[in-house]
Amino acid sequence: MSEEVDIKVENVVANAKIADELDLKYIESKIENAVFTKKKFPGLVYRTENPKAAFLIFRSGKVVCTGSKTEEGVRKVMDILAADLRRIGLDIDEHPEFKVQNIVASANIGKELNLGAIVVGLELEGMEYEPEVFPGLVYRIEDPKSAILIFSSGRLVITGGKTVDECRRSVKVLLDKLKELKLI
Repeated sequence: MSEEVDIKVENVVANAKIADELDLKYIESKIENAVFTKKKFPGLVYRTENPKAAFLIFRSGKVVCTGSKTEEGVRKVMDILAADLRRIGLDIDEHPEFKVQNIVASANIGKELNLGAIVVGLELEGMEYEPEVFPGLVYRIEDPKSAILIFSSGRLVITGGKTVDECRRSVKVLLDKLKELKLI
């Protein structure tokens, strides 16, 4: 197995404060891809097509962006959202500041894993494993703060990192631990 495992970013979740208050019914009435169903959810859902992303927009002026695979992609769709809102008369910055809250990434270590042996080897340290409920083992890491879903196929899903480097470091922490225990 190579030392470097390829990590693929699947989703970048970011948030921003774009206004002090927003009229969600007004936005829904003026923007085609905006849906506000107050009875089901307190936010408005707005989707972009190119690039593909989704926003949850709240009355408080806060927005959550999901679906982009890069920080640059978030920048692009944030600018699209801002332009659409300015076009309908709202006072929104041209390039709203945002903060990445979570990156979801995937990796494959290229070999089968014995999850039962990993549970025993790690002595349940930061772990959740209930194979009758979910086929993966959840391994929580303190530094960098993240969680890795480990599947017997060798596939990993990394969540909680705020940068790709944090995701890489999380995988390294896991692999170092598994090597130390001679589980890979």
